[in-house]
Amino acid sequence: MSQTPGTLLAALRAEPPLVQCITNYVAMNIAANVLLAAGASPAMVSDAEEAGEFAGIAGALTVNIGTLSPPFVDGMRAAIAGAEAAGRPWVLDPVACQATTYRRRVSAELAAQRPAIIRGNASEILALAGEESRGQGVDGRDAVETAEDGARRLALQTGAVVAVTGEVDFVTDGNRHARVEGGSVFMPINTAMGCSLTCLCGAYAAVADDPFDAAIAALAHFAVAGRHAHEGATGPGSFAPRFLDALHAVTPEMLDAEAKIHSVDEVVA
Repeated sequence: MSQTPGTLLAALRAEPPLVQCITNYVAMNIAANVLLAAGASPAMVSDAEEAGEFAGIAGALTVNIGTLSPPFVDGMRAAIAGAEAAGRPWVLDPVACQATTYRRRVSAELAAQRPAIIRGNASEILALAGEESRGQGVDGRDAVETAEDGARRLALQTGAVVAVTGEVDFVTDGNRHARVEGGSVFMPINTAMGCSLTCLCGAYAAVADDPFDAAIAALAHFAVAGRHAHEGATGPGSFAPRFLDALHAVTPEMLDAEAKIHSVDEVVA
């Protein structure tokens, strides 16, 4: 990594980036709070009338297909065009892209628009890579390691850094590969955790020189905060507020000291 997670967190908090989040209705409030706790500034701007213009002033754009509709997709297209015109990075979250024909079509179209980062669970990444997955709806039922080779090929195909999140996260740009450990067993049973992580990837992409470093930093921040929030939590309900507090409490020094990041020479074929 040319920039450590701690270095990027310090940059993020020194000049909080404005992150345009086109995310699903379930995730909007949670994702906004996650970005604020981490140190960034969220803006949930999705309508096609203004999404493209707003993308030109945001530091980064995130696009989440969780609650698809034609007007929502129009806003995504306008925002992506605006981000590209302004040279801003954008992040794709292909939520449940394996579930329906409409989702498969939209996610494939958006992935072809050169996102800086694609973040999804193993089932979503397998489907987007053109492979069979066991996912049902938003639930990822495939293990991260089964999606590693597909993630590598998807990264080479799209030019994006691909982050497969799960018990142990996997990040690849097609040539470099890394795993990130940490978090809590309560994270998968708190709604919008993955969607919020996508937004945090956007925040880090806004301040990073390399989207590979940005994705690792966002995942590491989540993992370290999740591990701290787990202490004293008795279930998903008590975990949620502790997680926001932990995101806010993580310092750059703590992040570099506690992040469990491992370089990977080969991926699973």
